[in-house]
Amino acid sequence: MRTMTIIEDERLLGSELKRRFERDGWQVTLCETLGDARHLLIELGFAPSIVLSDMNLPDGNGLDFLQEVREAGGLGEWIFLSGYGTRRDIERAAELGALDFLAKPIDDHKLDLTIAAAVRGARQRQRIADSTETAARKFSPEALIGVSAAATRVRTMLTQLARVPISSVLISGETGTGKGLAAKILHYSGERSEGPFVDVNCAAFPKDLLESQLFGHESGAFTGAKGRHRGLLEQADGGTLFLDEIGEMDLGLQSKLLKALEDQRFRRVGGEREIEVDVQLVAASNRNLRQMAADGDFRADLYHRISVFEVTLPSLRDRKEDIEPLVDSLVSEFNAQAGKHVARVPAAVWTALKDYSWPGNVRELRNVIERCVLLSSGPELPVEWLGLPTAGQRDGAAVESSDTIRLPLDGSMALDEMDRFIIQTALERHDYNVMATARALGTTRETLRYRIQKYQLAPDAKRA
Repeated sequence: MRTMTIIEDERLLGSELKRRFERDGWQVTLCETLGDARHLLIELGFAPSIVLSDMNLPDGNGLDFLQEVREAGGLGEWIFLSGYGTRRDIERAAELGALDFLAKPIDDHKLDLTIAAAVRGARQRQRIADSTETAARKFSPEALIGVSAAATRVRTMLTQLARVPISSVLISGETGTGKGLAAKILHYSGERSEGPFVDVNCAAFPKDLLESQLFGHESGAFTGAKGRHRGLLEQADGGTLFLDEIGEMDLGLQSKLLKALEDQRFRRVGGEREIEVDVQLVAASNRNLRQMAADGDFRADLYHRISVFEVTLPSLRDRKEDIEPLVDSLVSEFNAQAGKHVARVPAAVWTALKDYSWPGNVRELRNVIERCVLLSSGPELPVEWLGLPTAGQRDGAAVESSDTIRLPLDGSMALDEMDRFIIQTALERHDYNVMATARALGTTRETLRYRIQKYQLAPDAKRA
């Protein structure tokens, strides 16, 4: 139902407008004073799609009333009707977010065009509000599922952080532990939930392209820059910018990012004008940024700037009591998506799930459960599609009694993560003896030492 409120003290004009829009299918409420409108819109909380308001009313000014409604959180498209509007009144109406300012006597054709524009604006705003509300329900702190003390601690911290106006948060943890989910919880449960949530994986772009993506560019700034581009920082104005894998960002670009965060302003690539933004930064990394900063591989000043609050997500192997509620949730999710009816998880499946070490963490568990549900043909979760180690094997990624390593090939681990896992496992098996590890991996000591430094796998770094 399209809803409209008309605030007009001229009874004849107000009644004519009311009848006209009711004939077009609108549900119209007519108020002859600001007192009536205040009771309807603020005290009763009625939220019409469109408000047609006279500016000068017996008990006050329409512009002052619009400001009062905005301060009370009222939205809606406002259109002013007046025969005495000044330039300053028109400017103030625009500042308060009014759609238009129509002079009396009313031009019916112009009023129809303005109402059509207001309807489009109201629909767009409603879609945004619905989307935001849906995301807020989906990404509440309870979306981080788990009954363990570690999961409870993270949920509590995310809830507390969402309630305060933080400028930056650093989320750390192994791959697949849910850093992206934690970032969305911080955004959609916080004060910026109605603003944009913009995310980017820093490892997915080369340096020059990432700079253009973050800060935007002007036309002609570089070869191929055919037009102006608004960067992600601009797009995130009023909301949250999530920089995943920030440890992969080039040192020179880190310096520019630090200045932009400190000043809340920056220039586009090739631009001269500074652009002000109000952005909350959430950064994430599966690497030890503190150690990287100590080694000179990450700017220490940027690390201290983004780690005002640090949330460390536990690995799934450190909270195996959370596997049951996670599996129950995932089975329900994929049942709904695929129209399946899996209702029971056999004891053999629970044993296999809890015996596995989950190097890909929750992401890997999600992939396994999705595969099993999609390939199920009855009410039981099929054990044959788990693809996990058979009984007797432990910690799925490594078989202690043999010289083999097992890795998931379901997309839960990237190539670099597999490389790191293989080297780390080999080092642990040879008590961090570089020569023995290099021999086992069929490589040279120099190559292995380079990889150890790259992945920070030295025993001291591991303990940091």
